[in-house]
Amino acid sequence: MSHSPTAEAEVAAELKAVRPALLPRYHAELPGARAAVLTRLWRGLAHEPLPWVAGRERGSYGLTLRLADGRALHGPHADPYATSAYVTAVRLGRERYDDPARLMASLAAGAGPGPGAGGFAAELGHSVASLALSRAAVDQPKEWPVGIPPAEGRGEDWEWEQRVVDGHPFHPNCRSRPGFSVADQLAYAPEHRPVVRLGTLPVPAAECLVTGVWPEELRDGERLSVPVHPWQAAHVLKRSCDDWRAARPLMSLRTLALPGGPHVKTALSARLTSSVRDISPYSVRAAAVLSDFAAELAGRTDGLLHITRTLGAVTARGPELAALLRESPEAYAGPGEQVLPVAALATTRLPRDPGWLAAFTRLTLTVGLRLLDLGVALEAHGQNLLVVLAADGGPRRLVYRDLADIRISPTRLARHGIAPPALTGRLVTDDETALRRKLFGSLVAGALAATAGSGPVLGAALGAVVPELPDTSDLPALRRGPVPAKALTLMRLSPGTPGDQWTDLPHPLVLEPGTVDQ
Repeated sequence: MSHSPTAEAEVAAELKAVRPALLPRYHAELPGARAAVLTRLWRGLAHEPLPWVAGRERGSYGLTLRLADGRALHGPHADPYATSAYVTAVRLGRERYDDPARLMASLAAGAGPGPGAGGFAAELGHSVASLALSRAAVDQPKEWPVGIPPAEGRGEDWEWEQRVVDGHPFHPNCRSRPGFSVADQLAYAPEHRPVVRLGTLPVPAAECLVTGVWPEELRDGERLSVPVHPWQAAHVLKRSCDDWRAARPLMSLRTLALPGGPHVKTALSARLTSSVRDISPYSVRAAAVLSDFAAELAGRTDGLLHITRTLGAVTARGPELAALLRESPEAYAGPGEQVLPVAALATTRLPRDPGWLAAFTRLTLTVGLRLLDLGVALEAHGQNLLVVLAADGGPRRLVYRDLADIRISPTRLARHGIAPPALTGRLVTDDETALRRKLFGSLVAGALAATAGSGPVLGAALGAVVPELPDTSDLPALRRGPVPAKALTLMRLSPGTPGDQWTDLPHPLVLEPGTVDQ
């Protein structure tokens, strides 16, 4: 059976040239990587409002999609909250497909997915190859204990970040990094555990927009030094930079931890997963205002939530040259405590304990619903949301970072006597649907689902916790469902449609084995 010869073979050829010792492991990881990406794609095909899917039929042996062009696509029952690679193959007509890129290319040959399908197929092939490369480089049993490290050996904050090898738990492009060669991935991707030398570019202060406090070490008279990622310098700015500091890449790849210092969010104009990542002038202008506002907000959570401060932000000549300095979440770890991103929980034993998962679910929903009632919807996915664990592994508090995509309701804030921050634009809305989508789509369909790993496990945790939650105006929507989630596949197949698109997932509290598709 043919697979994605372009992406898989190109990565193999590059790997043979730059790191030949990894080549056997890369080839061994390809089947599992195909299944992992195919599982994510099947979730989208089964649950998103794709106009070229005319119907979905649930049967004893799985789910059949009736396509608008008359073809039928058959696969297993689709658990929208599953993170295991349970889809090893599907059938389009009589032909079996275990390669998501080849499947999408065949779907594109019909009358359905539209002009975006060809590009999406190529991205899926890259996602498979890149995921196999990521897994090939990981020596989990030796490098990482299964449980949390002992309190006396907490280590650096970047270590937990780099345990997340597979990327986004539900996006078919979980490891797609177009524009990154194999050498680039080995040099800059967090799962490969590199040390990255950040550079700086000097810019006249008069040409810069600065908010917060820009540190003295990055000032020189009338000039400011802007931290620059080496990939950005080589491929976008196309110029050399002054050497600055060694840093460790975090989950987001473009954000790096300085030893003993803050985290640096750099501009990196590459498409990672869904979007081209940059730092807009809007984000820089809002950074200091949001940071001050967040301090007041965290003070209303009875100590259950900390929000990392943005120390300084700068942009010069547009979003391709910009940076933010943000305090490390480690600042909020007490003696004997661990702070780790929620996405890293799946690498520990902790989520397998139903009592622990219920406690964690209770903590996150209590904080999320309280802030939503006050007027702020967090984008609480597994990268932005971190948990503070006690020495025994119990969840104690939350830390939230990166305020660039929250949503703020002036009407709700005023209801609680809170002055809205002096902001306009995309962060500000009173639309209840938009506010609930932001929180529930990121927290329930994102962080909690990925931690639980399946619909039934998530349903059990919610069933134990929801009756105890504070009775806010948003709680009925959480109780009843459905659960909003970004329509990640639809968005990639609709490159001309700006902004987020959404789907509704069946509520975990009403899922039954074998009937989780819709």
